[in-house]
Amino acid sequence: MDRFDLVKESFERKEVPAEVPGCKTSEYFGELVFDRKKMCKYLDADSLQALLACIEGGKGLDRKTADGVARGMKEWAMEHGVTHVTHWFQPLTEGTAEKHDSLIDYDGKGGVIETFDGKMLAQQEPDASSFPSGGIRATFEARGYTAWDPTSPVFILDDTLCIPTVFISYTGEALDYKTPLKKALKAVSDAAVPICKLFDPTVSKVYSYLGWEQEYFLVDEALYAARTDLMITGRTLFGHNSSKNQQLDDHYFGAIPTRVAAFMRDLEIAGHRLGIPIKTRHNEVAPNQFELAPIYGETNLANDQNQIVMNLMGRIARKHGFVVLLHEKPFAGVNGSGKHNNWSLGTDTGTMLLAPGKDAKGNLQFVTFFVNVLAAVQKHNALLKASIASATNAHRLGANEAPPAIVSAFLGRTMTDVLHKLLELPSDTPIEIAGKKGKSVGLVEIPEIFVDNTDRNRTSPFAFTGNRFEFRAVGSCANCAGAMTTLNAAVAEQLIDFKAAVEKELAAGKETNVAIMDALKPIIKSIIGVVCFDGNGYTEEWKAEAKRRGLDVETNVPKMFCEFTKPAAVEMFTKTGVYSEKELEARNEVKWETYTKKVQIESRVMVRMALNHIIPAALEYKSKLLKELTLAKEIYGNLDNCTTELRILDDINKYVEDVRIKATAMREARKAANMIENDYERALAYHEIAESFPALRYPIDKLEETVDNKMWPLPKYREMLFIN
Repeated sequence: MDRFDLVKESFERKEVPAEVPGCKTSEYFGELVFDRKKMCKYLDADSLQALLACIEGGKGLDRKTADGVARGMKEWAMEHGVTHVTHWFQPLTEGTAEKHDSLIDYDGKGGVIETFDGKMLAQQEPDASSFPSGGIRATFEARGYTAWDPTSPVFILDDTLCIPTVFISYTGEALDYKTPLKKALKAVSDAAVPICKLFDPTVSKVYSYLGWEQEYFLVDEALYAARTDLMITGRTLFGHNSSKNQQLDDHYFGAIPTRVAAFMRDLEIAGHRLGIPIKTRHNEVAPNQFELAPIYGETNLANDQNQIVMNLMGRIARKHGFVVLLHEKPFAGVNGSGKHNNWSLGTDTGTMLLAPGKDAKGNLQFVTFFVNVLAAVQKHNALLKASIASATNAHRLGANEAPPAIVSAFLGRTMTDVLHKLLELPSDTPIEIAGKKGKSVGLVEIPEIFVDNTDRNRTSPFAFTGNRFEFRAVGSCANCAGAMTTLNAAVAEQLIDFKAAVEKELAAGKETNVAIMDALKPIIKSIIGVVCFDGNGYTEEWKAEAKRRGLDVETNVPKMFCEFTKPAAVEMFTKTGVYSEKELEARNEVKWETYTKKVQIESRVMVRMALNHIIPAALEYKSKLLKELTLAKEIYGNLDNCTTELRILDDINKYVEDVRIKATAMREARKAANMIENDYERALAYHEIAESFPALRYPIDKLEETVDNKMWPLPKYREMLFIN
């Protein structure tokens, strides 16, 4: 089957109707999740009370309680046809992992019986040696543990009961994304509560909230199967731009193609059954690019749900003849895909800390947290960039609406003016919301309809959008926990330092509101004109200005990872209890190794496709032209009428030789890099190899435009990027 047969097959594919449950979403939402409603139904009173105390108050569970919970879970699961159980965890592979165990055990009578107890619920022992550990675990040191996270609901996928867990080594170090995320969430709560109590003594806990927006591409399964680069690396390593791509902006928010809408509907139903509140769906800017987003949720749960959704997307897309592409830049020349992380903080009393309050006290609390978040971002801007850096995201940052690889914060004119006013006014000036009081002379006014007074800046990596910050630089395939762990830990450290500064002001006999403002003013002075930037992040002038301001402008991904082990980062992570220094060093080893392997795989695919696909196709067309020239000379006695053929031959010879030379050089560079033993140095060498990719791609894309269309071995962009 040649390329044209594959294209024809993709266009002739019959539509797969969406699954329609025949009832309202609210009637089946969460039916496959062991949520509080199920707990009340299936657990005895003692087990329920103890489990809720664990979830809400952080109290431990004894074996008796675990057994009671397991009994209830088993009853519920068996009603849904469950036959297996797995501890579902998030190792450092950037995916999820699971080992399924059957519920059966011998019954002592020659048969089997279904069993599930507290021990099976609470802990498993998967082999830790084959997961990335950065040297914490050697190959012969296989022991590792998964332990149940009661704050993340158990759910059912197919015939398996899935138990969200942390994953730690035999010696106690975290080997996953969830463990440090949970520590960071505790750290930011512990640091924020004492500050909240200055405004409301009843606050006992602060929650971190996450609303992720998942961008992705869809491509026809048949065309995907014909692109070796897509199958192995998740992106096209070659491909000339289509004459039409996104330049007309006609795909963005356009009518969703019927097949895609059917896929989206099935995905939403599957997500809703698993308690994932998927709410938004639409076409994105690039052709074949789409987005979905849920209602906001607590960060740990929201992150788990994003991991589940990414798995569901791949499975459900196949039913509709699609493959989901979560690579940040699967196609050159059009927008890449990100995962915008909308982040905020809120108290257990219902107050959102990054939204203006109802009175002067509430507004002062808002400004307090707003300013301290910006201070944390400024201090750790390089570290935050490192938290979203990867071999794949490097292709997206700074291109086609993705923010640049410089972490700054967009505030909008309103909040920028507010900060300047705060510096000018006496510290005892009340901060009032405009329109709330008859006399507002001399007051700092925060508009009542605040969201409408905050513009959007798509070139900003960290933008304030009215009641939250949007961390726009996170990659499409990334685990949100990487960025969220770093952000929450950085904010926790800043809040700890701020509380100490306020205590000094209070010790001097100042009123609480004056003490808070006097502690805020030096911070405001330090962030204005440094991390705050509302302009165009794409310009060369901004890159120079950012460097002058002291912001990190590094674009070399392996070098970015070094931020995790610099003294300031080590102090911050250890101070907040999120990572030990050993864990940070180990994770850097994993990051360098992962970067190296991804670039290595792409380089291998690129060279092999260049030598085995591209050059043979070009030479086949060359052979055809030579036969035509030979025939022309036999008939006419000369080649005077063959100027076009001769010029095409010259181009083919030039481009083929260029491909051969550059592919060979890349292969030799890879061999040299593989000889380097140090992980960091090897990653740096592979960064140089990655930098050479465009040079090899250029002559190949030129050949695509030169060689007979029927002879080109790969589906082209114009064939892949438009779904009917």
